[in-house]
Amino acid sequence: MKKLLKVSIIAIMLSSSAFAASDGKNELSKKNTQTEIEIKDCFEPLNRATFAFNQGLDKVIFKPVAKAYRVLPSPLRTGTSNALDNLSTLATIPNNILQGELKKAGINTGRFVINTTFGVVGIFDVADMMGFPEYEKEDYGQTLGSLGFGPGCYLVLPVIGPSTVRDTIGSFVNVVGGDPWYNVTVANDTEHFSEFDYWSTRATTGIDFRAKNIDSFENLEKNSMDFYASVRSLYLQDRQMKISNSNTIIDTMDDSDWEEIETK
Repeated sequence: MKKLLKVSIIAIMLSSSAFAASDGKNELSKKNTQTEIEIKDCFEPLNRATFAFNQGLDKVIFKPVAKAYRVLPSPLRTGTSNALDNLSTLATIPNNILQGELKKAGINTGRFVINTTFGVVGIFDVADMMGFPEYEKEDYGQTLGSLGFGPGCYLVLPVIGPSTVRDTIGSFVNVVGGDPWYNVTVANDTEHFSEFDYWSTRATTGIDFRAKNIDSFENLEKNSMDFYASVRSLYLQDRQMKISNSNTIIDTMDDSDWEEIETK
């Protein structure tokens, strides 16, 4: 029963990836000033089948849960989102260091300390009010890319969604111990935090993301001749922008998750 509960939480946690990239705030635009990065879709038939499976899960599980979440008062949802972003800083800081971005690592460390204390575990983004630069998430897939590792073939993973061989390896590193929050909860299972705390926060992250994009994803699917190809293109471009830390406008804007998608 415990294993079944964990699998369900993981599924909800990763629902955001069923359509988009991993972690912040991206917007889709009709502007397309660069061509898609040439990455082979080596497993396209299997990828399309997995994509369809993920869409089915979304309609049956993720979307209904996200709709229920949207009923919550706006201040409560905003505070939850802020707290989740604050926790994600713990995964960003080591990647800042690995990429040689020591200044960003220092800024994000300051953000975490201020928001965790004065911001009540991050519910209030006090660091932003104090003028700290906008938070930009980093992950191990981005770090591998910045170190020169190629993306490999495009993959669509069950539940997790769009990825590449490189990003899949990066996600694995994060889950098995690259995230300090994972080490505090799952690995050590301290008296203050448990494994459930970790998975529940990850699940809430997926729900929060999906709730923000219900209408936008519907519009994107409705206006796409090939929804699978559209998601693939946007994901690959978004990942390349994150790895290069570029602000150039292509199909995605702002370096982080697609929390707000504009398809009009």
